[in-house]
Amino acid sequence: MNRLQGKIAVVTGGSSGMGRATAAQFVAEGATVIVTGRRQDRIDATIAEIGGAIEGFQGDIADLADLERLRAYIAEKHGRIDVLFANAGGGSLGAFGTVSEADFDRTVAINLKGTFFTVQTLLPLIVDGGSIILNGSIAGSLGMPAFTVYSATKAAIRSFARTWTKDLSARRIRVNTLAPGTIITPIMTEQAGFSEEQRDAFYAQFASETPLGRNGDPSEIASVATFLASAESSFVTGVELHVDGGYAQV
Repeated sequence: MNRLQGKIAVVTGGSSGMGRATAAQFVAEGATVIVTGRRQDRIDATIAEIGGAIEGFQGDIADLADLERLRAYIAEKHGRIDVLFANAGGGSLGAFGTVSEADFDRTVAINLKGTFFTVQTLLPLIVDGGSIILNGSIAGSLGMPAFTVYSATKAAIRSFARTWTKDLSARRIRVNTLAPGTIITPIMTEQAGFSEEQRDAFYAQFASETPLGRNGDPSEIASVATFLASAESSFVTGVELHVDGGYAQV
């Protein structure tokens, strides 16, 4: 406990799923956490559920004006960021031949543009020796049907970690990618457009193909994010750490 004592941490997309679980663990480890999200009601529910040193900020990472507001808010209230978990992501899934321009633009705006400008906008506030964690995916390193644009954006996030590790080395800022496997979150029904039957079939298929024989829980992502945020990973940078039950490894 208290591995993040006194730290200021930002978790984008922190009002549900992996982000919410990570925010809860960061608070439990002693950090003051700012969670962002597009829906104020979910932010309010997250703050009420977690309690303690947690704050909310409503905004969209694909909107640069919202990111500037976030930067100004943190600068005025806290003056720095020790840990940034660029977790927010999503997009549309669909067979290659069915992807529309709107689907393409939406996925790129959230995952690629949103992640890039989140880090760029908040970078002046990140302390020397700080930790940046990017939320990637096993889809970034595997060929998966219906994931064509999503996978490309997640592969780009892996590339960001490599290049930013070099770009920020003089400031000793560590940049790592966390690559989840199939984690049980609302994303499949809310963002991917799956029906409940499609969602259940999706989860069942991936559980059967995962060496550990199950899907993951958001708390298992939170544990690894906490490791990457803390001094326990002080000599870890530029890596992609898979949390996937072995799915992409064997």
